[in-house]
Amino acid sequence: MLPLQGMKIVELGHYIAAPFCTRLLADLGAEVIKVEPPGGDPFRGWGAQKDGHSVWFSVHGRNKLSVTLDLKSEEGKRRVKALCARADAMVENFRPGYLERIGLGPEVLHAENPGLVIARISGYGQDGPYRDKPAFGAIGEAMGGLRHLTAHPGVTDHPPPRCGVSISDDLAGMYAAMTLVSACWGRDTKGQKGRVLDLDLVSSVFSLSEGMLPEHGLFGWVRQPAGAAITTAAPTNTYLCADGKWLCIAGNSDLIFRRLMAMIGRADIAADPRMATNGGRCAHAAELDAAIAAWTKTLPAVAAEAALDAAEVPCSRLYDIADCAADPHFRAREMVMEVQDPLLGPVLHPAPPFRLDGVAPSDMVRWTGRAAGADNDHVFHEILGETR
Repeated sequence: MLPLQGMKIVELGHYIAAPFCTRLLADLGAEVIKVEPPGGDPFRGWGAQKDGHSVWFSVHGRNKLSVTLDLKSEEGKRRVKALCARADAMVENFRPGYLERIGLGPEVLHAENPGLVIARISGYGQDGPYRDKPAFGAIGEAMGGLRHLTAHPGVTDHPPPRCGVSISDDLAGMYAAMTLVSACWGRDTKGQKGRVLDLDLVSSVFSLSEGMLPEHGLFGWVRQPAGAAITTAAPTNTYLCADGKWLCIAGNSDLIFRRLMAMIGRADIAADPRMATNGGRCAHAAELDAAIAAWTKTLPAVAAEAALDAAEVPCSRLYDIADCAADPHFRAREMVMEVQDPLLGPVLHPAPPFRLDGVAPSDMVRWTGRAAGADNDHVFHEILGETR
């Protein structure tokens, strides 16, 4: 049995953040009813298509029931209220104030269901001077401080790259899922009322700032881009191999550092008193990186990785998605799953990122993302009990 089986969630989400939150909850067993506009979530038009169906949405909408409603119509609002009246939680990511303007704000929904947990995800939050500004994931990365750190060190004429996925939306979705479950637990075990949760893209990225804020407050420091390295541990970097492939090596601890130096034939560096502690190694990181890079340049990436694995030094080639799909560890743990999608045929899905004893990953992926409105009849007539 999945842990959230029996939990009922209404999703008034579009694009990425709210639907990502509810995907995680649905993977854990929650009944998620995704409410889409009559033309479907605009996100269905993003990315690759097969036979007119979104490939990404196969994952994004999995384990959810899809209904289509016009939220501005009286029928649409009546049905949303009825769905929320039977739900544990509702998740939305509209611009702040939108649901209030169309008559579906928290006061209205709590009048229908005082115990409803309402998770609201926006660009900047439900208050503050930037509340009404529009935002997408890239803005969360920029304002949250992440994009500054992904810049090329010492290069000012190249735009700082994004990480390649919608990390702001995904983080906000994960935080929303965690906070929603916490609020439902407080309601169900401590008699707390339904409440409104306020999540935003900028805060979600900013929460990853580690020690940067206290360092700035105490010392005035501003952490700068460090490329593939980090300033707090050494040696940790990505090194070019003889075949043009890149190898990430993390020799952070004292013991692992000594094993790494012995492996590359530089025990003399490990014996240097300057390198005895992490602080000393950070101060001489360029020297360490040069020695490691000189070794990796002599071997293909696979051979260098195998040698370091034998020495128990943390390392990995930089995987692309083809490497992930083919890797035996990904397959053995069912991190890569082949599922049958009625709209697409056989398709690969990333497994849910959690493991529960007694539950196979395949048990969590009960169905793939459905066509917009595929569940209208079931939800309106079987769940809400409307007459046909």
